[in-house]
Amino acid sequence: MFICYVFSSFGQMRTCKVTSTKERRFTDVTYKVIIKGMTSCEERDILNGITGAVNPGEVLALMGPSGSGKTTLLNLLGGRLIQSTVSGSITYNDQPYSKFLKSRIGFVTQDDVLFPHLTVKETLTYAARLRLPKVLTRQQKEKRAVDVIYELGLERCQDTMIGGSFVRGVSGGERKRVCIGNEIIINPSLLFLDEPTSGLDSTTALRTIQTLQDIAEVGKTVITTIHQPSSRLFHKFDKLILLGKGSLLYFGKASEAIDYFSSIGCSPLIAMNPAEFLLDLANGNLTDTSVPSELEDKVQMENSETETGNGKPPPAVVHEVMFDFDSSFYSTRGAL
Repeated sequence: MFICYVFSSFGQMRTCKVTSTKERRFTDVTYKVIIKGMTSCEERDILNGITGAVNPGEVLALMGPSGSGKTTLLNLLGGRLIQSTVSGSITYNDQPYSKFLKSRIGFVTQDDVLFPHLTVKETLTYAARLRLPKVLTRQQKEKRAVDVIYELGLERCQDTMIGGSFVRGVSGGERKRVCIGNEIIINPSLLFLDEPTSGLDSTTALRTIQTLQDIAEVGKTVITTIHQPSSRLFHKFDKLILLGKGSLLYFGKASEAIDYFSSIGCSPLIAMNPAEFLLDLANGNLTDTSVPSELEDKVQMENSETETGNGKPPPAVVHEVMFDFDSSFYSTRGAL
């Protein structure tokens, strides 16, 4: 459901339901770019048939190695990439992207774009004044900024400057939470984040993801890209999309990802972080990983030159087999 803030004449804030909310669904999303050369043009696939869904109250993680297309998918879902080379269906409440929906979306970019000489409180106050509707008074907007400060646990540093290259300021985790605050100030129904834990230590990253989980628990939908989370952080996600070279390798509950790959014959031979194991598979690296019988048969049928020096199949063959497994999996089960 959509939730909005209503302010009484005494400045008290309460929430109200606006309309019922259904899942965010995307089906067979494909994105291509046209590379123009001196004499010819070439089409290159960035995303190839991505399907998934996420409900209010859930945190969906988009995971994959660098260049797998996770940021492109995030931009497509957030309505930031609308071109003729995009195909497939992306719906919100069973409706396509619209100008009204844009006002219900928050998008936190990977790079922190903040004024270094403003304090945390000034930053969020100016965001509230500029982005909240004109029907609210100045006092109501400033109260909303204070509420966000306490919601994100920024009260201890609210009078500290943001800081930058030449000015000392808040820590990296606090800076990231200020960026999140800039977006949730408008109380969006959907929140998109591009690698919010990049550059943070494991404890600060865990605290940041816990903040996103708290935001989702009040009925929001949170979709974030993640590069290489710790095992504790990985288990905070409700759903997971694993991408490899623009193709969908897994979509489902994050807690069931290891079981799924074990069921097709890929399981770690040593104890390791689940995220590391999944990223190795997405990279086509089967070191310390059992090999499915189908993959062994395929490699044996290939020319001996296709095998690497350690007897493992090359990444291209691994991606092909994993994609075939995923396609057959969803053709029989359907998207969650």
